[in-house]
Amino acid sequence: MMKSAKELAAVAARIFGNHLGDGRRSGRKVLSKALKGPAMLTYYPEKLKDALTVDPDETRRVIKLERAKRRGKGPPKKGQGKRAVKGKGK
Repeated sequence: MMKSAKELAAVAARIFGNHLGDGRRSGRKVLSKALKGPAMLTYYPEKLKDALTVDPDETRRVIKLERAKRRGKGPPKKGQGKRAVKGKGK
C-alpha cells in the first residue's frame, strides 16, 4: 500500500508535532512560546505593581468628573438632556 508524499508528510508532522503550512505567515511561533506575564510580575516589587495597574488617565478623568459634578456641570441624568427637554417646555 503506497501513500502519496503529501499523506506521508502529514503523518510525519502529526507524529513529530510539526506544522504543515502553505508558506504563509502564521502566529504559531509566537503562540508556542511561554507567556511573559508571570515572569514580569515576579520581577517588579509589589508597590510598583500597583502603580503599573492603575491608569493615570482614567484616574485624572474620574477626579475631573467629580469636580464638575460638585459644581453642577456634570453630565445630565439619562433622559434629562437638551433634546429630551426641548419639546416639553411649551
